[in-house]
Amino acid sequence: MQATEQAVRQIVQEVLTQLSSNGASGNSQTRANNGASGNWGVFNDVDQAVAAAQQGFEQLSEASMADRARAIDIVKTMCDEQAEELGRLELEETKIGRLDHKIAKLRVIKSVPGIEALRTEAVSGDHGLTVTEYAPFGVIGAITPVTHSLPTLAGNFVNMVAAGNTLVVNPHPSGANIAAEGVRRFNKAIYEATGLQNLVTIIGTPTIESAQAIFDHRGVRLLVVTGGPAVARAALRSPKRAIVAGPGNPPVVVDATADIDNAARSIIAGAAFDNNLLCIGEK
Repeated sequence: MQATEQAVRQIVQEVLTQLSSNGASGNSQTRANNGASGNWGVFNDVDQAVAAAQQGFEQLSEASMADRARAIDIVKTMCDEQAEELGRLELEETKIGRLDHKIAKLRVIKSVPGIEALRTEAVSGDHGLTVTEYAPFGVIGAITPVTHSLPTLAGNFVNMVAAGNTLVVNPHPSGANIAAEGVRRFNKAIYEATGLQNLVTIIGTPTIESAQAIFDHRGVRLLVVTGGPAVARAALRSPKRAIVAGPGNPPVVVDATADIDNAARSIIAGAAFDNNLLCIGEK
């Protein structure tokens, strides 16, 4: 019996040593991939992108709320301070919209709610106390549109990471370069400030097939899709829970209580913004 116990202890110790060694090697390799190769979350393989986002989620789950807030603040600050450069890059790639409005959409990211929107709810009564705490899904699969490639990605990042999730993004092919550039900049700055890696990953050469692979991937727990009719329908056919924003054709109702001059100015400003690319814009 004594010999058996000793043998079990030895086996357990060897396994723990091996796991520790593999973990250290894996962390070192991840840093090498990020630092040396310059990937910083940009992948051409969906499995690799999801795996990296899963590792990022595990890191984020162990991080403090202060670290989440720092990561979000980095993205907000970069979108604001680098808006002119990034907006110009997006316009040059997509060739749609207006430069001043591309810049404005990036600068509005600083107003997107972050961890301050997370609230614990408590209800007490004759039958006891109920406390509701919100938990993350895990890795979220996101599709971003050509109309506002980087602003959508950045806004998704703020919302999703604030709630403790990470995301893997399949951008519209015509806006993939600016989206990937944003991901590289965000991940590099966040890693240098917090040590957190791959809070967002992206498919560098996106296709319909890579989008479908994200829809079907077992490692993706939720879908958040912004795009045209085809991608919206594909997301809704997935067995996963999906939050989908498809094409919009919003009307404007002006009733007797309206300030007519203000309504006219607002309708024109809304319909003209970024050459009416926004699906929420008045049509």
